[in-house]
Amino acid sequence: MNDENIFDLKAYQKFAEELKRVLQGPNIRTVSLKWLGSRAKDAGVKTKYGSYGWRAAISSRIAPKTVYLGTEPVRLPNPSKEQKNIISAAPEELDKVLHLLRTMPFYHIRRRMGENDVFNPICHLIVPEADMTNYRIGYMWGTTMFKPENSPKKRPGPEFIMIHIPEEHPLKQQVLAIPEHNINVALGTDYMGEDKKGFLRQAMWAADTKGMLGLHAGTKKVTAVGQDGKLKKYGVFLFGLTATGKSTWSCHQLGLDHSKGEKTLVTQDDICFLRKDGSALGSENNFFVKTDVEEKYQEAMYNALIDKSALYENVMIKANGEPDFLDESLTANGRAVIQRKKLQVKIDGKMVDIFSDSINLPPIEEMDGLIFAFITRRNTIMSFAQELTPAQAVLAYLWGESTHSYASQPAKAGETVRIVGTDPFIIGSRAKKVNRLYEILMTLSSNHPDKLKCMQYNTGGMGEVIETYEENGTKKKKLVRKVKRIPINLMAQIQRGDVRGTNTYEKGRLGTRQIVKAEGQNLDEWDPGKYYSEQEIQQYIHKLVLGRRQFTEEVAKEGLRDEVLWAAERSFRIDKSEERSKVYLNKEGGEKSEPEKEKKSFIPKTRPKRGGFWRSR
Repeated sequence: MNDENIFDLKAYQKFAEELKRVLQGPNIRTVSLKWLGSRAKDAGVKTKYGSYGWRAAISSRIAPKTVYLGTEPVRLPNPSKEQKNIISAAPEELDKVLHLLRTMPFYHIRRRMGENDVFNPICHLIVPEADMTNYRIGYMWGTTMFKPENSPKKRPGPEFIMIHIPEEHPLKQQVLAIPEHNINVALGTDYMGEDKKGFLRQAMWAADTKGMLGLHAGTKKVTAVGQDGKLKKYGVFLFGLTATGKSTWSCHQLGLDHSKGEKTLVTQDDICFLRKDGSALGSENNFFVKTDVEEKYQEAMYNALIDKSALYENVMIKANGEPDFLDESLTANGRAVIQRKKLQVKIDGKMVDIFSDSINLPPIEEMDGLIFAFITRRNTIMSFAQELTPAQAVLAYLWGESTHSYASQPAKAGETVRIVGTDPFIIGSRAKKVNRLYEILMTLSSNHPDKLKCMQYNTGGMGEVIETYEENGTKKKKLVRKVKRIPINLMAQIQRGDVRGTNTYEKGRLGTRQIVKAEGQNLDEWDPGKYYSEQEIQQYIHKLVLGRRQFTEEVAKEGLRDEVLWAAERSFRIDKSEERSKVYLNKEGGEKSEPEKEKKSFIPKTRPKRGGFWRSR
């Protein structure tokens, strides 16, 4: 199958033009959030808190069946066979969507993303209303967004359309994104997360075209007492894959001293739009969170979850009306829309709000500092905190790495997951996103060298040992030694010390500066040498470098800047094993010895000039 021939640009253009006319039909009525809410609750279950819950047949996004239709810049870099089949059949499916839109009764709800005068996408969600359980979809999604103003001049847009038809046959289940026409179509799934991510994915791509950088990252404002005894205000970006703790640490108060004015205020937990001046525009009014929450660890989220305003999807609700957030017997992806303004913690016996008045972060020049924090979850030798140079921060964004856990995925335990920017919603070239972050960090580092701080936090642990063995021709894994998890209070202490400037860092094995003291507390017990031999440590490093090199080579084909490639090559020098000088990667990602090398390295021959990008701390 010729990949180029499977795309039908004329069909997408025709669909976009016809859609505008079809959406004016008498069978599609525009409704309010209040109108949807009353009908959605009739099909829901009321909890003892006064909140409501619903059950969705599909409990997660159908990423393997999601495709991007359009010109070369927006296409998936490596579509699967199934995705290619969906792309080939898309024109026929789009014709069917138009037929359904002309025939069935639909509701239309219009909401706004963002709260600023620069970039405020107006979002139109279209859902069938013949099945009353579909009212939940628009109600839950609409609650995450803002009410749009009547005057379009006040909020500049752009305008996005999402068509969501759960009734499509399961065999035709798919998501068709048409970025260049601002259209997304979800078929055969009733999961509300497809609408949330459909609009946010479109917004990130649109933001990128306007010189910003759409980020899959939470943001917060932290006020802490600096070493000079004065209060300092910081903007913080938190990057992280699912289950690494992004939402947890967006809300955590870090043990800061509120009596001295120290505090953490939540701005966003998922998506924002980074600008060249270091400011970030928020996207959502309220949050769609995973509900596996314990009160003692995630107090603010728990308090929002038990408020009457919470809206649950696939959360276990007992016969007595009590939601059980840790019972995942029906699905491991319980979700809820929680009100941002219900995020509260108890301090000195009083409930205190921890939400920011604005969902946006101000420019770096209006703050005492800006912190880019990359959260990973690894269980072997990685330090719990590393200081990164701007170059290393770009690489952390490029690799976006974490590992599968033995508890959740035994078959893949210990295997590394790498997603550029920890962002599975990138449209088009991943390299373009990395290059944009490089440009922004370079500018910020050059103009505000003492205000930019880049970190990597490991919320996993240390000491895990997993053996791979073969049984009846099948590879299996055995947990030999459990990971010793980092205590929540220690991670809070580390992050608290970083904003106060009281931690101690030294050059570590991974080429970064790693933490050795957290607010004066020695961390010798977490030295990898206490868990592994030096040979074992070098084997882990060798494996890490091989994986990073292979992934960098893959993304490099999409156009990574030479400066980023050189930074990557420099980072690979942490591998001191004998294999380093002998091993290269072939096109399939396998290993070859030096005499068999058949192709040139992806690293450019001419090294870029040194500058702020290479500055060491």
